Amino acid sequence: MEKIKKLYVLITLVMLVALAPAALFSQVVIEIQVSPNILNLQSNGVVVTIHTDIAYSTVDASTVLLNGVEIQSWKSDNQGNFVAKFNIDDIKDLPGLEIGEYNTLKLEGLTGDGGEFTGSEEILVINNVPKGKN
Repeated sequence: MEKIKKLYVLITLVMLVALAPAALFSQVVIEIQVSPNILNLQSNGVVVTIHTDIAYSTVDASTVLLNGVEIQSWKSDNQGNFVAKFNIDDIKDLPGLEIGEYNTLKLEGLTGDGGEFTGSEEILVINNVPKGKN
């Protein structure tokens, strides 16, 4: 009977170790809101702002990327959620942007404890010269 208990404990430990990496590296899906939600390649805008529903205190901001573009700055909104800002010219220069189409922007990053999070939203990309600039 003692051998069966030891075997049960050993099997349980092996299962916990085998499953631990999956739990550690699971990806949390968050909601994001991209501003501007229509990206005009001819605009003189400065930043693309991403509002999230993930707590500011949980994010390792230095790991946050938007379609591979490094974050420029970050802050907490008035609800304590993480807000990311990216250089708009870096976003305009993303390869494969389809003008006149909806394009997916994907925010990715790590939490302070090493967990992954991701969120995406589609925005319209246009190439219109603003009025008065012709």
